[in-house]
Amino acid sequence: MTPAPIRVAVAGAAGRMGATVCGAVERAPDLVLSGRADPELGTPLADVLADADVVVDFTRPDTALENALACLDAGVHVVIGTTGFDVEPLRGRREANVFIAPNFAIGAVLMMRFAAEAARHFEKAEIIELHHDRKLDAPSGTAARTASLMGEASGGREVPIHSVRLPGLVAHQEVIFGGLEETLTIRHDSLGRESFMPGVLLAVRRVGTLTESPVIGLEHLL
Repeated sequence: MTPAPIRVAVAGAAGRMGATVCGAVERAPDLVLSGRADPELGTPLADVLADADVVVDFTRPDTALENALACLDAGVHVVIGTTGFDVEPLRGRREANVFIAPNFAIGAVLMMRFAAEAARHFEKAEIIELHHDRKLDAPSGTAARTASLMGEASGGREVPIHSVRLPGLVAHQEVIFGGLEETLTIRHDSLGRESFMPGVLLAVRRVGTLTESPVIGLEHLL
């Protein structure tokens, strides 16, 4: 018997990322777009929860936590791509599962892993993250996560982060290492929002099977 499709609602559906997620869900044969929530559409999140198995949140740092708590109260799993908010209130909640990713691009996850490995071998490194001028948080969640992983790998060494916000950019990050008469640069570029969709859909399909919550980082699903 073919399993029923996963019903997916999108919070922030009128935004550029939200609209891209809606399109990706509509094209996936095992998913159904059950709702679009966004103030611009006149549809609050509460109106789409009853018909959803999973909510994908690409909203704002000042609303993401409230949205996630509303999803948990309704017993709906939530996949969050919004960064820059406190996740602590989500810990210990078991009504449903929460998955959070600072970056859903497969290449970005690999970049973070490679940077953590390189941090063990180079004395100094710095991160430059570059995003479009409508991104609200700085540094980005990806850069903060990269620095954290590098710090863990290098025994707690702090990694400076430089943030750039300019029109024309999407999402880019360089990790530059310096050693004795050599440098190493690890760079990832997302050239369009479709680059995040394989990771988003993977999280949608897997969030309901998580054995702990919240889970942070796409590397845990790869």
